[in-house]
Amino acid sequence: MTKGYTSNDIQVLEGLEAVRMRPGMYVGTTAQRGLHHILWEIVDNAVDEASNGFASEITITLHSDGSVTVEDNGRGIPVGPHPQLGVSGVEVVFTRLHAGGKFNNSSYAYSGGLHGVGAAVVNALSKWLVAEVSVGGKLYKQEFRTGTDSSGKFRIGEPVAPLAQIGNARGTSSRITFMPDDTVFEDISFSSELISRRLRELAFLTRGVKMTLVDERALLGNAHKKMEFSADGGITDFAAYLNKDKTPLHDNPIHLEGQKDGIIVDIALQYNDSYTEGIFSYVNNIPTTEGGTHETGFKAAITKVMNDYARKSGLLKEKDQNLAGEDCREGMTAIISLKMHDIQFEGQTKTRLGNTEARLAVETIVTEQMAKFMEDLRNANVSAMIMQKAMQAAKVREAARKAKSVARQRNKLDSAPLVGKLAACTGRNARENEIFIVEGDSAGGSAKQGRDRRFQAILPLRGKPLNVEKKRLDQVLSNEEFRTIIAALGTGIDEDFDIKGLRYDKVIILSDADQDGAHIRAILLTFFFRYMRELIAKGHIYIGQPPLYRITKASRQEYAYTDKELEQKTKGIKGYSVQRYKGLGEMNPEQLWETTMNPVNRALVSVAIEDAAEAEHMVTILMGDKVEPRKEYISEHANFNRVDRFAKMGVK
Repeated sequence: MTKGYTSNDIQVLEGLEAVRMRPGMYVGTTAQRGLHHILWEIVDNAVDEASNGFASEITITLHSDGSVTVEDNGRGIPVGPHPQLGVSGVEVVFTRLHAGGKFNNSSYAYSGGLHGVGAAVVNALSKWLVAEVSVGGKLYKQEFRTGTDSSGKFRIGEPVAPLAQIGNARGTSSRITFMPDDTVFEDISFSSELISRRLRELAFLTRGVKMTLVDERALLGNAHKKMEFSADGGITDFAAYLNKDKTPLHDNPIHLEGQKDGIIVDIALQYNDSYTEGIFSYVNNIPTTEGGTHETGFKAAITKVMNDYARKSGLLKEKDQNLAGEDCREGMTAIISLKMHDIQFEGQTKTRLGNTEARLAVETIVTEQMAKFMEDLRNANVSAMIMQKAMQAAKVREAARKAKSVARQRNKLDSAPLVGKLAACTGRNARENEIFIVEGDSAGGSAKQGRDRRFQAILPLRGKPLNVEKKRLDQVLSNEEFRTIIAALGTGIDEDFDIKGLRYDKVIILSDADQDGAHIRAILLTFFFRYMRELIAKGHIYIGQPPLYRITKASRQEYAYTDKELEQKTKGIKGYSVQRYKGLGEMNPEQLWETTMNPVNRALVSVAIEDAAEAEHMVTILMGDKVEPRKEYISEHANFNRVDRFAKMGVK
């Protein structure tokens, strides 16, 4: 009998209970990304103080016990009693959802903290939190705890006592220390590398503000590891940083800034000799990785200005077609930073700006200032180099268009180049199917025999593909290995890319756990990043993890995926033998299925772009023309038995 559904079945979650019950709704996940999300909630509050001119220093300290402190020298959280609630502003901020000073524009002109839930969510998902505030010459402190009290009731983020003055203080500041709850998060170890990347980015976006990370868990000599970031040049320094391992066409980034209808527009751009563009946009310091109206306005303005200049200077004759937007942006690195009210985000991930007024503001300011820059005789050499780059890009684009047209006529980039290569699956549901891009014919043969042909397709690579970072699109299209991948996936490429044509939900890179395998992974990831980035953004790209060792004793066998796991599995065991796999081809079909392809047993690494600007930087270092930065990075980080070092550029 079906149980009745009445009002008694409706559960009302009071206060912070909802956060504990459904943490994913507030921080996305309880994995590492969610852990760092609660840190960013506190950091963003400090950055808002800095962005509005009230703070000049922000410090994050990672403590050896697992807790973390965020301190800024801003105005300090209000300590006076709230007029409606009767408790201190500090207590309100950390115990009430949708409470904060960012719902109107009186306290913060521009804010990255949109919803006023951040501080309370951090408190709800921590074992304890301590807030220390210096204001009015006095130091105040309040502690909050989560856990079972003496009566046996579980309490969430409740104050141990009211806010209290504990001493005197100079200046103003807020200092928040919290211990993430290990019963909520899978791992409470903060990544100093991830945090330092974000602080560097924030330093570029908040000109002149000093960002410091102190890691008490690590020592440099006899001192704690300490990293400091500041950028007096703001986003012009950011553009130069992203281009430092490339070859810029002009020494100094072009800086465009202005204000229209209450929207502050700050843009830096610099061209380099590469064949790809990199546009990185932010609104109130929030990365808009899916772009939006501000990027649309920027692209339209750049295209108009450069075509107008080409006509006036005689580079384009009356009979000539206009330059395309992609011609004008080839080799461009651009940072777009907006400060505005009432942000409207679109898309599932809320990282695409939807405000129509942002397009008009950006388009107007860029059109006026870029035209002024290019027509200034003092910038004649820079303008000439930019235009020469665009004109050459147009010629190559036309050649690539003809190459693609010929290719379509010959085989429609479809099944012809796949004969003898792709072992297709029998299933026709793209959402259930997956394709393994496998290094080498030998491993490809084992994978074809070991797979479940109902939903698994195998595409062996018979040679090492091109490094697309150093090639133009027409050269990429002429490479047989990439032509095969494009045909197999069914999405098209670059401007013709359409994710609706994707034939497989999972695209899995499967290569050997050695230097050559790492190189092939890097080449393929660079290709997807440059020409099929939406596959990464939508979570379709994975890296397979084959085992490094097979441990055998009598008829029993086990596998180890790392040296540490090998040590653990062989500890205290006698009379065993170990086989070190030099490549996938050494596994028979049954072993490859059991360890690497069976969805029940396998381990896949999902590739994601967590930080687009840092991803751009890592691709340049690892795959660009300059050898020295790559050597430095490899000597510091490389471990070819793991996949997560190339991942630091944006692989999760």
